[in-house]
Amino acid sequence: MSSIIIRNFQQEDMPLLGHFYQAVTKDRKVVFWWIGPEENWDNVFCAFENNKMIAKGQVEIVNSLQDDHPQDSKHKIYLNVKTLPERESDYGLLNQLYEKLYARAVELKENLPPSHKTILCVGNFGTEVNNNRYFTEEKGYKPLNTLYTMKRDLQQPILNADLSQPNLQWDFWKMDSIEEEKQYLEVECEIWPDAALGLHRLHEYKNNENWIAIPIRENGDIIASVMAWQEDEMGVIEDVFVRKQWRKQGIARFLLTKALTYLQERGLKEAQLMVDTANEKALNLYKSVGFAIEEEEKRFFIELL
Repeated sequence: MSSIIIRNFQQEDMPLLGHFYQAVTKDRKVVFWWIGPEENWDNVFCAFENNKMIAKGQVEIVNSLQDDHPQDSKHKIYLNVKTLPERESDYGLLNQLYEKLYARAVELKENLPPSHKTILCVGNFGTEVNNNRYFTEEKGYKPLNTLYTMKRDLQQPILNADLSQPNLQWDFWKMDSIEEEKQYLEVECEIWPDAALGLHRLHEYKNNENWIAIPIRENGDIIASVMAWQEDEMGVIEDVFVRKQWRKQGIARFLLTKALTYLQERGLKEAQLMVDTANEKALNLYKSVGFAIEEEEKRFFIELL
């Protein structure tokens, strides 16, 4: 009988990872995380059998909260687990891999501020029935939220939107200094207190090709912003926000058109973003600038003890 070996990803595993990715994604769409740079490989575990990669999982801190966040907010660590299609219901394999991932998540939790609790989360497309069933039925994960992936054809015209308020200014911003990053994160945390981006995640975003932030300011203060970047041949739009007192003035639409034009000018053919399925105002806004729903992602969680 062959034995299963589970260990951290190594450089020599790259060809096997390529074959694994092709098998997992053939003829279907799945939420598949790439391994990232070598410094991230402590968070990536692979299962091998007969010199073949049969499963891969990884964990990552997605939301890290500071002490001054609301006490009912929680740190979020996400995990992603994929097997070869024929092993999706192999709970013996999945449990061995999950054990490694859970232990690593506990280690990551120790580096988070102890002022807040931590939840361990997973997200898959709704069509990934077997993977979702494993987490909900075998591991007791509960529903967290549901997101739509929306896409926009950048080869179609982008309608111009004006910033009519003369006291507002916008620009393309690289956030070159720590002070600028902190300035941004303070405002972003005000908008998303339960899911603040945090410095680590911001740096991950900034490492993407063609990353840019497009803030709008009044007297130097950020009142709205959006980010855009490139992943492979896809444009990505993220972190669209307008501070409360400035909403319903067309500012979000203006930011979206600027981000779409920015991506279009870099030769990209398509852009995507994600939105909570319950956020009808955002859904209608994104549809109004040409986005259409592509996929539904379901997210689940457990308390990380």
